Amino acid sequence: MTTRPYFDALARQAERSAQVTGLPVSRYVLPQFEERTAYGFKRQDPYAKLFEDRIVFMGVQVDDASADDIMAQLLVLESQDPDGLITMYINSPGGSFTALTAIYDTMQYIKPQVQTVCLGQAASAAAVLLAAGSPGKRLALPNARVLIHQPAMEGMHGQASDIEILADEIDRMRAWLEDTLALHTGRDRELIHKDLERDKILTAQAALDYGIVDQVLTSRKAPASPHSS
Repeated sequence: MTTRPYFDALARQAERSAQVTGLPVSRYVLPQFEERTAYGFKRQDPYAKLFEDRIVFMGVQVDDASADDIMAQLLVLESQDPDGLITMYINSPGGSFTALTAIYDTMQYIKPQVQTVCLGQAASAAAVLLAAGSPGKRLALPNARVLIHQPAMEGMHGQASDIEILADEIDRMRAWLEDTLALHTGRDRELIHKDLERDKILTAQAALDYGIVDQVLTSRKAPASPHSS
């Protein structure tokens, strides 16, 4: 008897659940667990537990749906504790410019400081969000990958006047991107303009040198005692 149909059904269930809940689509069913509280047992999933600890996880493309989810979480966490630190973990290939600016503006608008941590990758729009964390609180794990590049707009066709409007919009987007990266990295805008001509891929250490992050993390494990067996 094969178990493949069973796992296929679980995968379809996970995908449907992701569409409803907005959680990242995974290749397995997201585990749930129970915790004992003063009111009994509480059943939740890992993302709910992270949110409870004031951690926002961006593990998908930056689009309107994920932006709405991120902004809602930031605003709720602000209402719960305006002075408490919020940590945003980022592993994203980037995405929409308007979704980027929506999240960026919310990060700058709310009162709590936002610590950003890159694990995996922060590419394109996600790289800007990584750099936009609170000063001194922008972190990356040692094998993280950061990519910055100029904005692009696909499907430019139609009348000449329409193409000109789109070209002007791309210029505006690029100017914002250069100004924003210059603001958060401390680098010269002319240098950033040159770097954005092509994809610029940075290791965690290179992102530190560039000013996108403030620290490269290694491990939270305590060093072993020399006398431990």
